[in-house]
Amino acid sequence: MQNAESGESTLYIYCDAAKFQATPGDLNSIAKVRAVVKSKKWCGKVEIIEREKNLGLAASVIDGVTAVLNKHESVIVLEDDLVVSRYFLQYMNNALNKYREEEKVISIHGYVYPVTEKLPETFFLKGADCWGWATWKRGWDLFEADGAKLLAALKKTGSEASFNFNHSYDYMKMLQLQVKGKNSSWAIRWYASAFLNDRLTLYPGKSLVQNTGTDGAGTHIGKTSLYEVGISDDPIVLKDIPVEHGKEAYTIFENYFRQTHTSNLQHYLMNIKYNLPF
Repeated sequence: MQNAESGESTLYIYCDAAKFQATPGDLNSIAKVRAVVKSKKWCGKVEIIEREKNLGLAASVIDGVTAVLNKHESVIVLEDDLVVSRYFLQYMNNALNKYREEEKVISIHGYVYPVTEKLPETFFLKGADCWGWATWKRGWDLFEADGAKLLAALKKTGSEASFNFNHSYDYMKMLQLQVKGKNSSWAIRWYASAFLNDRLTLYPGKSLVQNTGTDGAGTHIGKTSLYEVGISDDPIVLKDIPVEHGKEAYTIFENYFRQTHTSNLQHYLMNIKYNLPF
């Protein structure tokens, strides 16, 4: 790993088991992945958890994050289709330290959309995100797994428009589909949990993460180029900024959603088919 901090890090790798009625090909693929996992000492210390039963993405992430935070104050979370900058861990560790005691900040995020406008070096947005992120136990304690409770609270507070980036992306529909069992997204529940608690996530102005799972080969996302970004080859400078929702960055994200998703109907269809962007 090119991140210099990896040698001082403890890495927990969660390997899910095969789904019910897995084919011999499925079992062979799982065995190959587990062989790769065991092939190197990826960080200073590595612990491998091999599931005996298939949990699925959402349950595996929720269980894994909870287990690690029962041992440590903070956690950095990556899924296996993410590629990170060599400065990713530096940014994450520094930001976790900087905002450790700041209750208003719930998490740190490493990915930003390929927007055309220039973003600040770092900025905060209300809510939480899922492509290369970190949190503290105090933050994860606010996670609500019951999507129906979250949906009811958003409707009761009249927060739908803000939650949907001024109706530019239908996150409410994604949460409704989770409640109906049409998707199992943990991330929409993480976003809603943070949003309803009026908590903030820190973002970098240049993406330190690229999701390579958008080629159509994966299970939870379809083929799309909407989220392709160039990974920054420069470190992120953590300056002292106001701990408040970044209205400028929010508008830039809103404009990106409007430019890349042409209609609410398209949002609806893409959410059903692909569970985007989570």
